[in-house]
Amino acid sequence: MGKLGLHVPIFQSPMAGVSSPDMAASVSNAGGLGALGIGASTVDQAQSMIRKTRALTNAPFNVNVFCHRPARPDPSRETAWLSLMAPVFQRFGASPPSSLSEIYTSFIVDEPMLRMLLAERPSVVSFHFGLPNADVISALKDAGIVLMATATSLAEARTIAAAGIDAVVAQGWEAGGHRGIFDADAEDARLSAFDLTRILVGELNTPVVTAGGMMDGADIAKALSLGAVAAQLGTAFIDCEESLADAAYRAALHSDAAKNTTMTAAISGRPARCLANEFTAWATETAEAKPPDYPIAYDAGKALNAAAKAGGVSGFGAQWAGMGAPRVRSGAAKDIMAALIAELRAATA
Repeated sequence: MGKLGLHVPIFQSPMAGVSSPDMAASVSNAGGLGALGIGASTVDQAQSMIRKTRALTNAPFNVNVFCHRPARPDPSRETAWLSLMAPVFQRFGASPPSSLSEIYTSFIVDEPMLRMLLAERPSVVSFHFGLPNADVISALKDAGIVLMATATSLAEARTIAAAGIDAVVAQGWEAGGHRGIFDADAEDARLSAFDLTRILVGELNTPVVTAGGMMDGADIAKALSLGAVAAQLGTAFIDCEESLADAAYRAALHSDAAKNTTMTAAISGRPARCLANEFTAWATETAEAKPPDYPIAYDAGKALNAAAKAGGVSGFGAQWAGMGAPRVRSGAAKDIMAALIAELRAATA
């Protein structure tokens, strides 16, 4: 990753819905790699975010896209899911939606998004949930864009390396937000970030970036000692001033909920690590039910969250966070970066 010219091996996780141009620019201006998550954005929204970030920094930053298998509608399954959720909606004097839709377009079929990225040419583009086809990868590489992709296993990492991707992000089970597993229905080995890093560094010639559970400079130093070229932190920045997280999300980070994160597919349709809240409690009670495909299930989850918030309840949000959440810090992103850098230097002195 030396071609990016970074001063410190600290990457900010893209965190769609939480990261902002201000956050990404602040991290990049501090010598790390800031990031934007555009998997939930329209092409126009994504382009605006990229341009706003570029106006705030001359340094490289990462733009992350979702490469999930496009959803397969299943009306009977979706109706059953909405019926299961109906009592919770009724608690807030609301009714579930009459139907659900695929609210996000996967990058693997989103040609307009590809054209926009080729025109804007961000320094880095990263993939989550899988990879686009070889022609898309070639087009991005030909545009001079550095490519990264998330792996949760050695098999996924080998697929990434074979595709010519520049770096593998080794996402541990501790990581907050959506699990990057290629096939959400496949068995998950649930490797920790450090265990997965050890394996990938030993098996691949492709640079490895460690992600999951890291919150301070000592954690970053540990990742580097295992052979990673950088550490990617997300939860560490959720409560920074530039974050798009709302007040309830931030408050939950500083509560006992942070000590009880859980992996659930009930909110969005794909496994994701969330702070313990009323949605995750409901998911535990209904664990035998299979939600609709991602992101169709997310359409229902967002509708429920909106109904709950209208009723004055904030516990049905997608409050993604990793297992390191109890150690979250507040303050400006640049100050969090300064603390991380100082801790990293102390740990490696």
